[in-house]
Amino acid sequence: MITISVDVMGGDFGPEVAIPGVAKSLERYPDLRFLLFGIEEKCRPILEQYPKLQKASEFHHCEVSVRMDDKPSKALRHGRWRSSMWRAIEAVKNGEADVCVSAGNTGALMAMSRFCLRTMANVERPAIAAIWPTLRGESIVLDVGATVGADAQQLIDFSMMGAAMARALFEIDQPSVGLLNIGVEEIKGQEEVKEAGRILKATGLPGMRYHGFVEGDDLGKGTVDVVVTEGFSGNIALKTAEGTARQIAEYLRAAMSRTLLAKLGYLLAKSAFDRLREKMDPGKVNGGVFLGLNGVVIKSHGGTDADGFAAAVDVAHDMARNDLISKIEHDLTLYHNRPAIGGDLAEKSKE
Repeated sequence: MITISVDVMGGDFGPEVAIPGVAKSLERYPDLRFLLFGIEEKCRPILEQYPKLQKASEFHHCEVSVRMDDKPSKALRHGRWRSSMWRAIEAVKNGEADVCVSAGNTGALMAMSRFCLRTMANVERPAIAAIWPTLRGESIVLDVGATVGADAQQLIDFSMMGAAMARALFEIDQPSVGLLNIGVEEIKGQEEVKEAGRILKATGLPGMRYHGFVEGDDLGKGTVDVVVTEGFSGNIALKTAEGTARQIAEYLRAAMSRTLLAKLGYLLAKSAFDRLREKMDPGKVNGGVFLGLNGVVIKSHGGTDADGFAAAVDVAHDMARNDLISKIEHDLTLYHNRPAIGGDLAEKSKE
């Protein structure tokens, strides 16, 4: 049995989206159990509309909720121990829940998660991993906004954590991993990226297959299972892809309504357009995973609908079922206990 703690108050719509979303995920995974954290007077009337969810969950009243515009420092200072976000994260720390899900303020969620769960041994910075739709299916991209900038060791950590997530989510033994760069040639790019690539190529960890450098267009192609970058460029790539999807959808909508003939053509091809809309819907792959912490936290889009929130809960289910934390810990231990490679980061740190 998997237990998921949910910050019901998080996001633009709070319990109006979170509770129906959790109920939808429960329909798909009836073995799930939930710990719901929120302000009772706002949540109870909605929760009572879902009797199956009531039976499969425990509701915990919280005094406050973290607002979407709260600064992380303020949220951590005033929301600790009392807010729905903190208590949902704390349930993972205390072993009461396997995973936490929230659509709340990203900065506050990361700050609270780091403070409450702490980073794993040998991990300096956590990362946010996003599930990315591609021409071949789906891939994982990280970091998409947890931290700006990364040195070679942090990129290597991201690679191992992303590969572990790919094994848990896609159920493949050796996911391919690529470092996002301005070219595929080994002489191109920043020194940190080139150094990380050299070490990943030389190390040959069994939990992944290092592909080499990939470029921006490889994200949509699905060239590799895991694309690794630092948070600044990763977040820009994510927002650009989401914006482009909405732009194309608007172009299609305008074109299909321009003339009577276009409207007729749309009706004849409606099923194809519906499939295209589903492929381009960011909500279908909703759920950023915080990696590198002593516990799993899933960040849902703040403006998502119930279907999107359900997708984030589904990701939480998959991460718990496939024991993501153990996979990451195993890979990190294997890497840091390996024999040193001449001139690698381990030797440099000793010097």
